[in-house]
Amino acid sequence: MTRKALFAALATLAMAQPFPALASTPGPTFNCARAQGEVEKLICSDPALSALDRKLDAAYRAAGTQTSGPLTARLRAEQGGWVKGRNECWKAHGQQTWITATWTVDTVKACVEAQYRLRTSELQAVWRLVAPQSITYACQDNPADEVVAHFFATDPATIRLERGDRSVTLWQVSGAAAGLYEGQNVSLVHQGRTVKVSWLNTATGRTDTLQCSAR
Repeated sequence: MTRKALFAALATLAMAQPFPALASTPGPTFNCARAQGEVEKLICSDPALSALDRKLDAAYRAAGTQTSGPLTARLRAEQGGWVKGRNECWKAHGQQTWITATWTVDTVKACVEAQYRLRTSELQAVWRLVAPQSITYACQDNPADEVVAHFFATDPATIRLERGDRSVTLWQVSGAAAGLYEGQNVSLVHQGRTVKVSWLNTATGRTDTLQCSAR
């Protein structure tokens, strides 16, 4: 084969090889072709929100491996309720929207991002997908009156707080130095070896304020 013929053959071979496909940014876990509403379409168009959706899905699946029967049904119902709540973030257009008692947002994207972060960290804490640091606190100088706080290094940081037969998830809503955590009807300030807890008893309407020290 002549040199000219060899070059021609190589050129033909090169043209026959397909160009490598450009790497596409992974989308969310749901089918974007069927996306409905402003929130779902926003998630499909935003790589950061899509990544949060995938992270939540991984936590949800991991939690599901630890359930069976009624617990599985409850987990699915909770997740379905969360999706409906997330989709309500369309209302946050320039409208102050509360995530916790003091954490507010005023854009749809900020609302969706916050909802994903809270739900993912809640699953990680409730189902112990992340190992906690657990501390027992005696309150009001009375060892019989105690709370147990399980600290989780999630995003945002979370606490599973237990008092008697009640337990609740709280999220860190300020800088680590301030140590402020908020959850449903409960707030907590963590400073060193102490916590100050304000816990509303919805049955009585009374708020218990506890000053607690690590045991």
